[in-house]
Amino acid sequence: MIQQHTLTACPLVATLLTGNKSNSQFFSAFKVENVRSETAKESEVYARRDFYKIILTTGHAKYYYGDRQELLEPGQSALVFTNRDVPYRWEVHSGVCEGYSCIFTDDFLPLHTYMRPSDWTVFDINGQCFFRLTPEQATLFKELFQKMIQEQTSAYPHKYELLFLYVLECIHGAMKLEPILESPDMSAAARLTEAFRKLLSRQFPIASMTQGTRLRTAQDFADRLAVHVNYLNRTLKTLTGKTTTQLITERTIQEARALLLHTDYTISEIGYGLGFEEPTHFTQFFHKHTQITPSSIRQV
Repeated sequence: MIQQHTLTACPLVATLLTGNKSNSQFFSAFKVENVRSETAKESEVYARRDFYKIILTTGHAKYYYGDRQELLEPGQSALVFTNRDVPYRWEVHSGVCEGYSCIFTDDFLPLHTYMRPSDWTVFDINGQCFFRLTPEQATLFKELFQKMIQEQTSAYPHKYELLFLYVLECIHGAMKLEPILESPDMSAAARLTEAFRKLLSRQFPIASMTQGTRLRTAQDFADRLAVHVNYLNRTLKTLTGKTTTQLITERTIQEARALLLHTDYTISEIGYGLGFEEPTHFTQFFHKHTQITPSSIRQV
């Protein structure tokens, strides 16, 4: 009997990323076993694509993603990375699939890094996201997931930084399985994109609410990088799929969330620290891009 579903855990997954004021709303690791076909209503929940997922699975199944498919023979293991843009589904051919999974959003990444999940080839739309594993390799990744599950329930105050390192080790462990040959000479567009990301990263985190962000607009960054703003925008759009303004906005919203959740600064102070001269301008900006108000974040 063939069962079709997206590989995940129990219905609790629906609430894993909501309703929690801590960073746990951005990350969760769990064991996946005895996965069976779900009801149509549950499938709607399981089909959520607002997070990134890493799956370690063993079982007789076929995996469909985009226009591609992969077959796992009975007892074979695979490490699978899914993003928010490519649809996917599993067909379990016999028995059950079991293993481990972790899910997270962009907000899980530490504030000091300019990297986004899509910057890693395993989450890239055109990159390799399905890795067949030997029993030895499967054991190594299994140990990583077990560490994630254990650590996320610990009382260690810096556990999410440690969890990020476990995720990073998993990502790089996968990329080492299929080394990507890169040209020793980085293109001009790639150099400009890297320079922009580093410049954006240095803007954050905000050390003092009195300093304000120095570079706020696409024109500000273009001037600092000594290029025309249109050229910067075209380059970033080609290499990242997002405009200069979109990338600045995403990072600003991420910093705003962190400050609202983890500091006692007033909303006005946070707005000023992020470069908004009027509190109402910050509130309108935040609401436009998140559909919620800054004050509602602190009421969670």
